[in-house]
Amino acid sequence: MKIVTWNINSVRLRIETVLQMAREDSPDVICLQETKTPDEFFPVDAFKDAGYEHLAFKGMKGYNGVAFVSKTPLNNFKSYQRCSNDDCRHISVEVKKDGLDAPIELHNLYIPAGGYDADPILNPKFQHKLDFVDELTKWFPANVDKSKPVIAMGDMNIAPMEHDVWSHKQLLKVVSHTPEETTRFESFYQSMDFVDAIRKFVPEDEKLYTWWSYRAKDWLKADKGRRLDHMWVTKSLEPLLKSHKIRKDIRGWERPSDHAPVILELK
Repeated sequence: MKIVTWNINSVRLRIETVLQMAREDSPDVICLQETKTPDEFFPVDAFKDAGYEHLAFKGMKGYNGVAFVSKTPLNNFKSYQRCSNDDCRHISVEVKKDGLDAPIELHNLYIPAGGYDADPILNPKFQHKLDFVDELTKWFPANVDKSKPVIAMGDMNIAPMEHDVWSHKQLLKVVSHTPEETTRFESFYQSMDFVDAIRKFVPEDEKLYTWWSYRAKDWLKADKGRRLDHMWVTKSLEPLLKSHKIRKDIRGWERPSDHAPVILELK
C-alpha cells in the first residue's frame, strides 16, 4: 500500500502535476494540503478519470484546504475545527485494503505556517500556530486510539530536527525551526508514541528536506531546504514500513509547488 502526502499549493492550478506524479508512482492514496478551492470546484472528475474514484475533502476559497483522493474506498470521513476556526486544516478517513487486519485511520493535517516573526505577542499568526499544535497534542490521545493503525501526515510547517533544515544555527530564530515550535511538536509526537516513518529510512544525522523556497533563484544549487512535511505512524504499523521516496525532482517541474511529494509504502 502506497500513500503520498503533498502540499500542492492549489490543486486546480496543478492538477496535471498531481496526475503525472500519480501515473509515475501509482499511489493508492494521495493526501493533499493547501488545495485552495471551495468544495464545489474541486477537480473530482479529473481524479476519477485517473482511477481515483474515492474522494474526501474540505476546502475554502483562496487558501488552506485538505483532501484525500484514493483508489481504495474511504470510510468514516470527518472534518475538524481547530482553535475554534473552521479553516479546513484537519480531516480524517479510514481505509481498508485486502491483506490488512483492520482499517488504517488516516489524518490529513495542515498546521499554520505562523507568519514571519517568531514573537507571539507581535505576531498573532505565530501564536495561533503554537495554539494549534498544543490543541493537537491534547486532542489526539483523547480521541484517537494509539493501539490501532493510525497515520498522521501532512504539511506540519515545522522542521524539528537539526538536519531537517539547511542550517540549524541560522534558523533557530526563523519560524518553522524555533524552540517554541519544536518543543511543542515533540510533545505532539510523543503524545501518541508515534514513529517518524521517513526517519526510519533516513538517519537523523543526514539532511532531509521536503520544501524549498520560491525565493531562491537557484533552489536546486543552493539546496537550502527544510523538512516541513511528515508522515507519522502508530507502533502497530512500524513493522509494515517498507520504503519511502521524496520526489525532489518534481520541485523542478514547470510551475511547481514549493513542496515535494513524500511517499510511504507499507508491506
